[in-house]
Amino acid sequence: MKTLQNFVVSAAVAAALLGCAAPKPQTQPGLKDALSGKFYIGTAMSSAQIIGEDTLAIAIIKQHFNSVVAENVMKSEVIQPVEGEFDFSQADKFVDFATANQMHVVGHTLIWHSQAPKWFFTDNDGRDVSPEVLTERMKTHIQTVVKRYKGRVHGWDVVNEAILDDGSWRESKFYQILGEDFIKLAFQFAHEADPDAELYYNDYSMAYPGKCEGVVKMVKKLQEQGVRVDGIGMQGHMNMEFPTYEAFEKSLLAFSALGVKVMITELDITVLPSPGQNVGAEISLNYDYQKEINPYTDGLPDSVATALHDRYAGFFRLFLKHSDKISRVTLWGVTDAQSWRNYWPVQGRTDYPLLFDRHYQPKQLVNDLINGTL
Repeated sequence: MKTLQNFVVSAAVAAALLGCAAPKPQTQPGLKDALSGKFYIGTAMSSAQIIGEDTLAIAIIKQHFNSVVAENVMKSEVIQPVEGEFDFSQADKFVDFATANQMHVVGHTLIWHSQAPKWFFTDNDGRDVSPEVLTERMKTHIQTVVKRYKGRVHGWDVVNEAILDDGSWRESKFYQILGEDFIKLAFQFAHEADPDAELYYNDYSMAYPGKCEGVVKMVKKLQEQGVRVDGIGMQGHMNMEFPTYEAFEKSLLAFSALGVKVMITELDITVLPSPGQNVGAEISLNYDYQKEINPYTDGLPDSVATALHDRYAGFFRLFLKHSDKISRVTLWGVTDAQSWRNYWPVQGRTDYPLLFDRHYQPKQLVNDLINGTL
């Protein structure tokens, strides 16, 4: 009499002899499967992930995400730290990873007042360059970068964070030297370098009425000038109170009415107390560490974890409601341990803003989305 083990082996041999292919192992479902047909679901990749060190996070990215953006390695201070000296080593690895895994690729970011090298705006004597010099430097930088990845990067954050919360122009060096035309020039140079790539404007706190109105006004003017803008990125750096779902939806609809794609970018939700009013996502802010604003060093209480889940769930319900207008939702990182929220705007805090915890495990919202129980 054959044992069960012998029977299984014999059956497998018989199947092979009959030419029957063994069934392929089933891959685990991911967020990208659950949201297929709705919008791309993306994440920002850190340097450790791009160079292959953070292997557990890489496995999560492959399973759950079909769109990626580089967190830092495509910013101008990394790409061109010295004028004329381009470093594409990590950016190439990022694009190669995305291409190999058939992912939608977003380039971030071509023109941003922050994380830009000082040489961009000054001459050898440290004085501001002329409008003509800055225009030429912008053109060289944008077109060198965009042409290198032509046909491989599907969309570019061309300009990042040029409008303040009240709708006025940020007094960046780009604006001080070139005025508002720097936006038009940046989009024109990017379009010339790769006419098939989508071109985006990206900013935070977009639910503020003033900022929403300022961005709408800016994009309308660009459109009237014949400048192509394909999408608006609404950065999702949120907290437990701001923005309200209603205000965020109102801005989303206002941007969609411009005839452009709307993307939810840089999504994370902090549970930590804010050290100041109207912090938004202004990267230049830096507050002193205080123990009382770092209350969850040993983990989240169940009540706070539940509140965070519900907050995320409310936004994803809103995203799904408007999936005909939203082309992409991108988390700003993979796990809580990686998130910039742990060191901004206060260094050394412990935050829980993403969909995977410090042990690389999915939070309940991930399971809710995959199981359709949101």
